[in-house]
Amino acid sequence: MTLNLPETGAFVGRVWRPDLAGPALVQRRGDRLVDITTRETPTMQALLEHDDPAATASAIPGTDLGSLTEIAANSVEQPDPDKPRFLAPSDLQPIKACGVTFVSSMLERVIEEKAKGDPAKADAIRARCTEILGDSLRAVVPGSKTAMTLKHALIAEEMWSQYLEVGIGPDAEVFTKSQAMSAVGAGASIGLHPVSTWNNPEPEIVLAVDSDARIKGATLGNDVNLRDVEGRSALLLGKAKDNNASCAIGPMLRLFDEGFDLEDVRQVELTLTVTGPDGFVLKGSSSMAEISRDPEDLVAQTCGPHHQYPDGFFLMLGTLFAPTQDRDTPGGGFTHKIGDRVEISTPLLGTLSNTVRLSPDCPPWTFGTSALMKNLAARGLI
Repeated sequence: MTLNLPETGAFVGRVWRPDLAGPALVQRRGDRLVDITTRETPTMQALLEHDDPAATASAIPGTDLGSLTEIAANSVEQPDPDKPRFLAPSDLQPIKACGVTFVSSMLERVIEEKAKGDPAKADAIRARCTEILGDSLRAVVPGSKTAMTLKHALIAEEMWSQYLEVGIGPDAEVFTKSQAMSAVGAGASIGLHPVSTWNNPEPEIVLAVDSDARIKGATLGNDVNLRDVEGRSALLLGKAKDNNASCAIGPMLRLFDEGFDLEDVRQVELTLTVTGPDGFVLKGSSSMAEISRDPEDLVAQTCGPHHQYPDGFFLMLGTLFAPTQDRDTPGGGFTHKIGDRVEISTPLLGTLSNTVRLSPDCPPWTFGTSALMKNLAARGLI
């Protein structure tokens, strides 16, 4: 596996160190990974609380763990247990996610709801939605007077949906995607709940946010989505989104510095490639330039006087990508097959690669927050 990281940039992450039976905080320095875990920075959460985490990380002498290439090569479904491997770059932070932040994604959510989880009905409903909506929503500012006018028009057409409410209404959809310590990293298996027969990857930008709601960096994420489960009822969102290994983040976190900031994030172009064991190839993209809610607004709607995050949080920003390409049968749309290889890439952040399995067949999540605290204490880091 290759990470395709750019040559420049302040990249930090986490790897599993078998010799310590626990995780280490690392920084990329050239083609080397350096362990920068200290009492001041025992976790990614602690590093991100610094005013300038990029400078803090670079000032730590650290311990060389090996080449980036070698550790990436061991970051696979069945790694050598005696060698380091990549983990998700988040640790103590809960993982939040935003939905329906792009027009195309919003239309697909409406279709899921109207189809009641049946992909066979989706094409006809998609045509009706496009006939009514066209591209008119691209210029609509959520919560504006124009948006409210459009809302009333759609209600009159009996096409209003709870997804349109969060797509063009004043309030963003923000939900808990995954618990702290539960995300998988680059190269790992990514899981589907076995009840689902209609599902897809969701390539997204993920922001790293500290306890004061300051955005400190960005990485890539796959917010695996069970379209049939969520389409049956929005009240099944937890079952559709939060399952073993259903959240992938990585490969590393790029910290903000003089060469990379939020304006760069706003212009990121993501590419997605799904390569199936059956020879099927799906390609897609997602452009942050087309997001309908600014990242700073999404962070403000997540954290503030109404809701605090003392450990900070990682925030998935949603996706423009909505797969409609037929895989098996005409009108059947896209759904994953076990063994699909999913690659999410952008030149600024590298490549996040994962292989699709059923959640029960992915390694169970056993190393949680309490295990981390015990491990760090045993190492004299807390």
